[in-house]
Amino acid sequence: MTVTQRLYKAAKPIWQACHDHPFVRGIGDGTLDREKFQYFLLQDYLYLFDYAKVFAWGVVKADQPELMRFFSANVDAILGGEMKTHRAYMARLGITEEQVFRVKPALANLSYTSYMLSAAASGGPAEIVASILACSWSYAEIGARLARIPGAVDHPFYGEWVRGYAGEEYQRTNDALVARMDALAEGCTQEQYRRLEDIFVNCSRYELGFWDMAWRLER
Repeated sequence: MTVTQRLYKAAKPIWQACHDHPFVRGIGDGTLDREKFQYFLLQDYLYLFDYAKVFAWGVVKADQPELMRFFSANVDAILGGEMKTHRAYMARLGITEEQVFRVKPALANLSYTSYMLSAAASGGPAEIVASILACSWSYAEIGARLARIPGAVDHPFYGEWVRGYAGEEYQRTNDALVARMDALAEGCTQEQYRRLEDIFVNCSRYELGFWDMAWRLER
C-alpha cells in the first residue's frame, strides 16, 4: 500500500461526511441556497490566497530546482487557474475583488489556513504537500462524483463549479500532487508517516468544517 493510499484510508470517513454534507449535495442537485454559495465563494477566495502561500513555502523549503519549479507552478495554477472559476462567479454576482477583501475570514477559515501555514513553516516539502493534498484531492473527488449526477454539469448556475473541479486540468494537477506525495514520502519511517497522516487527517477535518461553516453562514 502506498503512502497516499494509507492517507486516503485514514481520512475516508471524514471525506464521506463531506460527500454527504447538505452543502455539497445541494451543489450536485442544484438546490443549494445561493446566499450560502456566495458566502462560501467569498470565504474560499480568501482561503486560496493563503493556500497559495503554503505552496510558496515549498519553493522556500525545496532543495532541488525541479521541486522548486513544481511548487512554483502550483502557485501560478491557483492564482491564475483555480481562481478563474471564483472570479467568473463573482462577475455573475456583481462582486468585485475589492469587495471580497473587505470580507473578514470566518474563524473556521482562519483556523484552517493558520494550521496549514504552521505545518508548512515547521515542516519540509513532504509536510507541505500533506497539508495541501487534503483540499486538492477531496475537491477532485467531490467534483468527479458530482459530475456523475444527471444534469449537474449542465446546471445553469452550479454547473460551472462542477465542471471546474471535475475537469481534466484540475484532475491532472491533483494527480500530480498525489504522485509527488508518494515520491516525497518514499522510505519514510513510521514516525514520519504518522506526522504526515496527522496533517492530512486534520486538514480533512478542516475541510469538513469549511462546508459546515458555509452551510451555517458563520459570522
